Amino acid sequence: MTSGTRTIIHVDMDAFFASVEILDNPELEGKAVIVGGNPMGRGVVSAASYEARKYGVHSAMPMGQAVRLCPKGIVRPVRMSRYVELAREIHHIFHDFTPQVEPLSIDEAFLDVTGTVHLFGTIEKLGRKIKSDIKEKTGLIASVGIAPNKFLAKLGSDLDKPDGFVVITEANKRSVLDPLPVSKIWGVGKV
Repeated sequence: MTSGTRTIIHVDMDAFFASVEILDNPELEGKAVIVGGNPMGRGVVSAASYEARKYGVHSAMPMGQAVRLCPKGIVRPVRMSRYVELAREIHHIFHDFTPQVEPLSIDEAFLDVTGTVHLFGTIEKLGRKIKSDIKEKTGLIASVGIAPNKFLAKLGSDLDKPDGFVVITEANKRSVLDPLPVSKIWGVGKV
């Protein structure tokens, strides 16, 4: 991206709740971790590790269904206070790069770095520095999308998960967007 071009970074923590459970319990590394409510009740999946996702488990799914799809999955209860603690730490990191931070949820935010990118060299260096600082200070992995607007930045952060890094520019946006199905558009669902 050229100097003066509006530059937005979307940072999305990968499988945040499940990743925190694995961070706090390293024996869960590489296993299908499902975070959510009671599978015997009306609980729903809050997050699933990428290993659990291979079985079709995803957030907002009934826990009973998730356990049927992934019988060897390790179910963990939601520990919101721990997730909030780490989210605050991550959001403090964002403010090291720009005062213009717009949280989208507990585990994702838009960062307008238009006015600060010059302090870090290139936008690629800045995006990679955000990822490395999050990893170094929290032990967690984030995916990053960089683009001239929020829509494309959010789309970019989702294209190469986990541990993704996608830069969408005016020059490459057609080659990035054209092959994508319409379902990749933020907010477009099956209906």
